[in-house]
Amino acid sequence: PLALDALPGKPKAEDFEAAYTGHYAEAKHVRLAAAPTSGKLDPLALNGTDDMELFVVANEARRHALLVARLDNLGKGAAGAAVQNLDLMMGKTAVSA
Repeated sequence: PLALDALPGKPKAEDFEAAYTGHYAEAKHVRLAAAPTSGKLDPLALNGTDDMELFVVANEARRHALLVARLDNLGKGAAGAAVQNLDLMMGKTAVSA
């Protein structure tokens, strides 16, 4: 976990959520999702898709947070995932599938 009090500015979970939301606002296949109340993520939820979900799981009482990404890294293979990551880094929106 990230020790929030050890980071510059002592951010809150909402700060990470706002940063993700702003950064990926135009990304077709990336979205911020609510952290599951069960504490468990379904590893099959995005199978067969090009999507990625980002989660901020925080414990404000302990001032810790986890930044989690869920994606299907087997569906398109490593080369396709690498191209999609390059598209994201260059600011392109969903050029590769």
